[in-house]
Amino acid sequence: MRKYVLSLVVALFFSSSIGFTQSSDFGNWLMYFGNKKLPKNFNLHHEVQYRNYNVAGDLEQLLLRAGLGYNLAENNNNLLIGYGYILSQNYLGASDEKVDVSEHRIYQQFVSKQSFGRFSFMHRYRIEERWVERDFRVRFRYMLNAKFALTKPSLIAKTLYLVAYDELFINTSGNKFDRNRLYGGLGYKVTDSFSVELGYLNQYFNVGGRDQLNLGVFWKY
Repeated sequence: MRKYVLSLVVALFFSSSIGFTQSSDFGNWLMYFGNKKLPKNFNLHHEVQYRNYNVAGDLEQLLLRAGLGYNLAENNNNLLIGYGYILSQNYLGASDEKVDVSEHRIYQQFVSKQSFGRFSFMHRYRIEERWVERDFRVRFRYMLNAKFALTKPSLIAKTLYLVAYDELFINTSGNKFDRNRLYGGLGYKVTDSFSVELGYLNQYFNVGGRDQLNLGVFWKY
């Protein structure tokens, strides 16, 4: 069942890509998020994100991230420290040429979750120490994520749900406002530990913005 639902979502995603060319301003993010339970309330977080400038191809960013977390109370509150490697391919001005930019990142975060019937909320507070090539930066992030179960009285297995989040990024130097991400989508909880989401994300920067289609896979084991 899990493989069937995932294959269906992937097929729908790529079928929606037909008609977009490499010159399109509408991009996509393909994402995997994993969370493995460890003894004594610890957990191992790991993720891979493949971000494209266009709906079909043209790599913008490859993000690899992992972290070790600790559940404070019944899995509703989690402290985590982790590392991320980010490879960005940035266009040079208005040309078709790209330059690779590597980033190493250490991050600390606190996640708090609450559920009320069909509603589920998550608050995430994150601090990032970033080494972008030879430049060191620090950034703060806050995300509010909300889900609403459509086909069941709560977010349990075989539930179709709505999901939305807003995330604000604040720098400690230079331009204090880094970006804001606003997301809305539709998800399906295949089992209690596996779900998929397809949605639309808008990123707003100091100058301009960017839109993309997101496909996410979430697995807890």
